[in-house]
This record gives sequence, C-alpha cells and structure tokens, in this order.
Amino acid sequence: MSEMRLQKFLANSGICSRRKAEELILAGKVKVNGIIVNELGTKINSDTDEIFLENKRIKCVEEYKYILLNKPVGYVTTVKDQFDRPIVLDLIKDCNAKLLPVGRLDMYTSGALILTNDGDFIYKVTHPKNEIEKTYNATVSGIVSEKDVNDLKNGVKVDDYITGKAKVKILKIDREKNKSRIEITIHEGKNREVRKMCEAIGKTVIALHRAKIGNINVKDLKIGGWRYLTELEVKNFKK
Repeated sequence: MSEMRLQKFLANSGICSRRKAEELILAGKVKVNGIIVNELGTKINSDTDEIFLENKRIKCVEEYKYILLNKPVGYVTTVKDQFDRPIVLDLIKDCNAKLLPVGRLDMYTSGALILTNDGDFIYKVTHPKNEIEKTYNATVSGIVSEKDVNDLKNGVKVDDYITGKAKVKILKIDREKNKSRIEITIHEGKNREVRKMCEAIGKTVIALHRAKIGNINVKDLKIGGWRYLTELEVKNFKK
C-alpha cells in the first residue's frame, strides 16, 4: 500500500472508521516509529513504518469483507456493549474478520445493516456529502394524511434543524386499528431521525424497518440472516 495518510492507514486496518481514527490521532494515542503523532494528514509508509495505537502495533488488513445483515430488533449496533445486551456481531458466524458496522440502527429498529473491516469504505458510505439513500418502512400510530406526507417530503423541524427533503409514500392505512404504514427515504441519517420525523407530524413509531441502503435491500434475507456483498455492489458504493 506504501505511502498514505495516517488516518487512512488506521481505517484500512479495520479497527475503526476514518473519523474515529482522526479523533485517536488528535488525542495523541497513535505512534509512528515510537513517536506520538497528533497532526492530521501526516503521511506514513505502510511498508516500512511501524504504527502503534495505545502501544499495540497495527497492520493493514490483507482481505476486506463486506456483509449485509438483516438486523433483528433487540440487538445493538456496536462491537461491544457495557450492559451486556446482544450485539449485531453475535449474528455473524464463520467470518474471520474484525467487522465494524457501517452507520447505526437503534436497538428497536430492524433491517439492512452493512458490516465491514474496510474503514475507508465506512467513511465513504457514511459521509453526508455522498448522500446515500436509506429507505425505511415505518408503522405509526394514527392516520397519516396527505398533508403529513407533504410536510415530511419538504422537511420538518427536528431538534434544532429542519430535515432535508425526503421521499415519502403511504403503504397502508388501517382505520380500524388507527395506524398507518409509510415508506420514508432519506439520505441524512442523523440519530433516530425517522422516529423524530414521525413525531414531528404527531405520529409515534410502533415498528421501524430499514428496507434498503442505496439500491441494496434485504427482502431476500430472513431476519437475522446475512450475506456477502457482491463485487459490483461494493464497487457501486465506492463510486
């Protein structure tokens, strides 16, 4: 791999995302050939330099792996949990790689989640500038009106910001049970954004499922099932 920026090297090692690598560097936790480096953009030679994170030597990953998981409700999107709750990595068997989630799904949301040991891939897919769409199916309390749909499409106030334009359509209205099912496609992906968007139109989310990331869906994967992304799928994300 030869010469590259230090944060990219750490990301390519599969231990963290590029953003997290930048935080570690700024915190003075990374050494190059025994010397602490805390400047972003520092270039290293991956063939000859020795890189240490908190005194543990780091090496680049030899083989990248990319996995699509249909996450069940009840699992947290992390590599370890202080409360000893089930984590998404518990579902990935027979994959000899240190995987990291690409973005997050909260504990009570099911659906499409990508995991990989390619930190540069994580950076590209999660960076807001790339505007990769995520499509959610939300079951909410109450009857969603056309006005609600238009409000979601044009942006609603969430916390201290207005959400970006979204694609929204009504999938089902159940007047007897006073609930609705809608499809929402967004590209921002802030924390619990879809749930907060629904709250902004006076609806509480009963169930939330991420059906698609970009053009990749989990309709052929059972809940808790996973598969490797194809080379073409990986290439399309990297574009």
